[in-house]
Amino acid sequence: MKNIAFILPLLALAACGEEPATEPAEVATVAPEPVESLPAPDQALFTARYAEACPEDDAVNTAVCRRAGLGSPDVVCEFGLGEDEYLRNKATLTASDGDWAFADPENVCAG
Repeated sequence: MKNIAFILPLLALAACGEEPATEPAEVATVAPEPVESLPAPDQALFTARYAEACPEDDAVNTAVCRRAGLGSPDVVCEFGLGEDEYLRNKATLTASDGDWAFADPENVCAG
């Protein structure tokens, strides 16, 4: 009787180890669609846009453009006019019809 009591737990353990493992289900991954975006505005682009909007003002001497915030579609450009090498002025560019345009064209010109 003692032998049977000793063998039964061993048989139970042996039976548990023979179950086939479940195969992991395939997960379908979808690649994100590419988003077309405008190239970042640089000094040359900002100078051209400013010259179109404000032909009577001095030319842009220096300009630095940065995103307005994380995930923002707008770009804030700080710039200097004429002989001024300091970034004393600001203007906001926004994406419009596949190109950059001033967000507030009425208040862009310094003069």
